[in-house]
Amino acid sequence: MNKVNQAKIGKYVEQKEGFKTFTPFDFPPKDGFPINPKLYKKHEEAIRLVGKLDGITRLLPDKDYFTYMFVVKDATYSSQIEGTKATLQDAVAAPVTEEKARKNPDVDDIEHYIKAANYGIKRTENFPLSLRFIRELHEKLMHQTRATQHAYPGEFRRSQNWIGGKTPADASFVPPAPDDMRKSLDDLEKFIHAKDDYPSLIKAGLIHAQFETIHPFTDGNGRTGRMLVT
Repeated sequence: MNKVNQAKIGKYVEQKEGFKTFTPFDFPPKDGFPINPKLYKKHEEAIRLVGKLDGITRLLPDKDYFTYMFVVKDATYSSQIEGTKATLQDAVAAPVTEEKARKNPDVDDIEHYIKAANYGIKRTENFPLSLRFIRELHEKLMHQTRATQHAYPGEFRRSQNWIGGKTPADASFVPPAPDDMRKSLDDLEKFIHAKDDYPSLIKAGLIHAQFETIHPFTDGNGRTGRMLVT
């Protein structure tokens, strides 16, 4: 375990339509994910900084406001990755009511992210991270947004999606076909609940990477995946 394996994590599967999808192998691999010392060192540093942040927040007079601003910042930056033009200042100054927020679709995207993130944080207090939880999170994120008609909120996709390009044939990446996707999702859920020796933040990274590889929703995968890490 002195270095990370370069083993294959999946295979390309030819589809009858003429394009290839990437289907993950069993997850995690039988021999696991060896982690090199450099990555362990980075994990230790990250844990130290998280502990430092936790110590600072204990001194704050209003922890709820700090958490709120963290969620707003995360929501803004995550939405910007998807092309949203609204800024952090726009998000903070946004009207409270949905009716007014909808006058600016970009701000509305951020508002949906904030509500979904707050729902997820509260939900994890008495419900485990699972496929059901992920569907719930996606439903909260995508319900009544401008992309709702393409997102099927809370439902795993039944059709092929892809990243980049106009069709799967010229795409940058094509996730597993719907029929192959279910096993990959089941493997992911088992990994989430498995008692293993992976450092917490590294495991979170592996979960996020595998989720994005599967790309289980028609739309909103990036935001949902980043929210899971949060």
